[in-house]
Amino acid sequence: MDNKGVLESLLRSFASYYDVKTEGVLPPFAAQATFNMHNEQYFLVKAAQIAQIDSNEFVYIASEENLNQQKINELADAAWSDGLSKVKPDSNHRNSDVTLIIICNTIEKNSFSLVKKLKHYKSYLFGFHGWSNFRALAYEVSTGKTVTNRLGKPLKKLVCNL
Repeated sequence: MDNKGVLESLLRSFASYYDVKTEGVLPPFAAQATFNMHNEQYFLVKAAQIAQIDSNEFVYIASEENLNQQKINELADAAWSDGLSKVKPDSNHRNSDVTLIIICNTIEKNSFSLVKKLKHYKSYLFGFHGWSNFRALAYEVSTGKTVTNRLGKPLKKLVCNL
């Protein structure tokens, strides 16, 4: 399977829960996916509303031939800044996570450790208006190796099933 085949399989798996788009995405990325969830908690009747909770995830998917440290930093910064620009923190906001998935043919050896060290976090009004986390995954198609940062470990199952 090549980059394009893996990308198509990944987009099919995201399509059931996420709004996926492949046209009009931010230039370094091949696709973007968005997940929005709104939940309401109430007591006995809907008029006695206790809380509203908004949770979001913005996924950026890149397809590259060769992945080096400079490209990783460029993709991570672009995903994080664009993801944060979409966040609307308020009293109902719980979290808005940004996820970066990179599919590539080869990953340079020293780049594996850089992906593991990627870390971004932002709290809004000391956490009262929610927070944002950053997850990252890089998948090397030629060898099948997968590397994630600490928060991206659940993504590993998704790519291994492809």
